[in-house]
Amino acid sequence: MNPISKESVVKNERLREEFLKIDHPSGLTIYLYPMKGYSSAYALFGTNYGSIDTTFKTQDDPDFVTVPEGIAHFLEHKLFESEDGDAFTLFAATGASANAFTSFDRTCYLFSTTDNFEQSLDALLTFVQSPYFTKETVEKEQGIIGQEIRMYDDAPDWRVFFNLLGALYHNHPVRIDIAGTTDSIAQIDDQLLYRCYHTFYNLSNMTLAVTGNFDLETAKKVIERRIPTDVKKVEIQRKTEEEPLTVVKNSVEQDLEVAVPLFHIGFKEQPLEGKELLKTQVTGELLLELIAGEGSSLYRELYDEGLINAEFGTEVMTGRGYYCEIFAGESRDPKAVYEKIKQELRRLKEQDIQESEFERARKLIYGRYVRGFNDVENVAGALVSAHFMGVSVYDAIEIVAALSFQDVVSYLNTHFDEEHSAISVVNPRKA
Repeated sequence: MNPISKESVVKNERLREEFLKIDHPSGLTIYLYPMKGYSSAYALFGTNYGSIDTTFKTQDDPDFVTVPEGIAHFLEHKLFESEDGDAFTLFAATGASANAFTSFDRTCYLFSTTDNFEQSLDALLTFVQSPYFTKETVEKEQGIIGQEIRMYDDAPDWRVFFNLLGALYHNHPVRIDIAGTTDSIAQIDDQLLYRCYHTFYNLSNMTLAVTGNFDLETAKKVIERRIPTDVKKVEIQRKTEEEPLTVVKNSVEQDLEVAVPLFHIGFKEQPLEGKELLKTQVTGELLLELIAGEGSSLYRELYDEGLINAEFGTEVMTGRGYYCEIFAGESRDPKAVYEKIKQELRRLKEQDIQESEFERARKLIYGRYVRGFNDVENVAGALVSAHFMGVSVYDAIEIVAALSFQDVVSYLNTHFDEEHSAISVVNPRKA
């Protein structure tokens, strides 16, 4: 590794695990996490850039620019293309499985392999740093992504989720489909793609995580070969409209081709950042398990009455400028599920949580986090998520271990306001 790179070993005594963190002179932060006993290696090369980043400026721009919705996802698609072909050809030669994804606040490129690790990592670092956009290839991609958008317009799982976000959020771009709309992507051209690429794919805004069965020195050799050192750092300012805590509406319904109604129920909360966000998120996950996990009285009641099935689940959804708790599943009567969830929240706030139930949920969440370190893909994803949140990948486990009963009671009493909630339902289409 370049002598001006800064290397440090990060350890966790609780898990008895460690990894190597490298602060590269380019501004790229690299995490190398060898895992003994695993057959595959996995790499995730990510940028802190997603669908919500539509208004931004750099230190060299006189003012903010607003770009079309869906451009981050469009750029992800286009990066796989080059003047000589596409990146999948490179990975086909190594036998690796490659992919990419765009979320609300990040874009990541990845591969998984059991062989030819060096060539696969070389291919990943090469194509992500080699943009090639032309007017003709952009126009071709507009047709392809337009078909993808129309397909998702009829996808019940997708629509029930984004209909909920549209009911919860007035202004925040999280309410917009990650792929944008057919109208918005029609405004994208090669120059806009290059502008977004050179802003957000600056190495100081990116991170690389490699996990599983690989040789450290081989990884360092590829990084030294493919990551330049003389990179000008880009300072990015992002701008979103102010978002009130109120919701747009409390209910939204749509008819699509489903056999059983689908529902998403969301409670909108104040967004947070950094370690404060992580502790709140972990506390929220524990509380959702306590309220509606498979071991809860509410889950048993809903299941015994035939109001939910095994598809029912919960999550804390959070990112830059948004935070909500979600209950989701299938039900013959989604509004009855919504009412019972609200009733249970009122009961818990009035009668308090049982400390024994808190301990049960805490052990379950702790075990879930520990098991996550047995999966190479999960570890890489957790490293990238923690980096962009500004925390350590081990912080969540330490937070769960230190979480108190009062932390959970306090969360319950300051969250889940019924006035700031909404239900989204996709009903079977009428004949």
